[in-house]
Amino acid sequence: MAVFRPFRAVRPVKAHAAAVAALPYDVMNSAEARLAVQGNPLSFLHVDKAEIDLAPDIDPYDEAVYRKARENLDRLEKSGVCMQDERPCFYIYRQTMNGRSQTGLVGCASIDDYQNNVIKKHEFTRADKEEDRVNHVNFCDANTGPIFLAYRESAAVKAAIAAWQQSHIPVYDFVTADGVGNTVWVVDDPAVCGALQLAFSAVESLYIADGHHRCASAVRVGNLRRAEHPDFDGSEEFNFFLAVVFPKDELAIMDYNRVIADLNGLTEAEFFEKLASAFAVEPAPQAPYAPKKRHEFGLLLGGKWYALTARDGTFDENDPVASLDVSILQTNCIAPIFGIDDPRTDKRIDFVGGIRGLGELEKRCREDMRVAFSMYPTSLDELMAIADAGRVMPPKSTWFEPKLLSGLFIHKLK
Repeated sequence: MAVFRPFRAVRPVKAHAAAVAALPYDVMNSAEARLAVQGNPLSFLHVDKAEIDLAPDIDPYDEAVYRKARENLDRLEKSGVCMQDERPCFYIYRQTMNGRSQTGLVGCASIDDYQNNVIKKHEFTRADKEEDRVNHVNFCDANTGPIFLAYRESAAVKAAIAAWQQSHIPVYDFVTADGVGNTVWVVDDPAVCGALQLAFSAVESLYIADGHHRCASAVRVGNLRRAEHPDFDGSEEFNFFLAVVFPKDELAIMDYNRVIADLNGLTEAEFFEKLASAFAVEPAPQAPYAPKKRHEFGLLLGGKWYALTARDGTFDENDPVASLDVSILQTNCIAPIFGIDDPRTDKRIDFVGGIRGLGELEKRCREDMRVAFSMYPTSLDELMAIADAGRVMPPKSTWFEPKLLSGLFIHKLK
């Protein structure tokens, strides 16, 4: 059963919350982050991507970057921009985008739950990315970016959150430049916090929706602290990491589309001939074309949109990984026809998150790519089934929106 507990967050005072809050470090590169912080010295990107305050040619993995991150984090607190709550609290975090809301609870999850698979994973991590966040957490001595977790709905949790929202005024309520509303309530009643913690003890599993690298690195740092303090009793803050947990029914996964640079030496006629062995191909009923259900795909080639349907026998519906649309396309088209066996490393393929719209696929095919595939979104049920089976999803299977902002909640490790 899951452990999820309140903590004393370091967080912005109300007047500065909107200025401090920033998109997570991994959705932009250093150059984009430098542009994003112009005119805003309070942006949390100065902590999460501290290379923006150093020489433009610095290696983002240089130790000086992590030291600068700690310096900038300390400055936020010493200047009074951020303050630490006096007692452990939970925090209700609601995001609203395009008329849809998702409401999560901010607290601390257990590194033991991660290691014992109570917190379930669905992706592999890359060593270099994991090492970067280990250094960041280690130098900052804090979790600065929340891990995005999902769970199967708990009536007790839902009722407690709704009751608190109805009877209390939010501490933050602002809209970011991209139109996403962010509203936060502080749950500072020890009795209510205790009831929420107890309710989560009945939740069987938590699932990483987004943030596998942040999660793995937080656990590694926790274990480093345990080695440094062999007399630990399990209650210390380094045994826990910052997370936001959402009921799965409130979450939405967007499509994660593919663009490919060339036809691997084939003519269009040869390409369609090979494609037809695994997919029924028809002109799309409209352009651009978004698939309407699982096992359907959109194809853009030569300025024309087509609708593809995977043929029977091209996948095993009883296999949670093989039956994913991203797996079907990779196994029956991208690998055998385009010769792209490892989409993680092959430079001929790129991935476009659904937040950019299908127009971005048309733009890429006019500029630097030849072929585009629009995908039907992976579902939370598919993600959970794969995690429950101890399997991993193919790369670039899920795209969550809106992104959790960094800087609204900081968890100190001591």
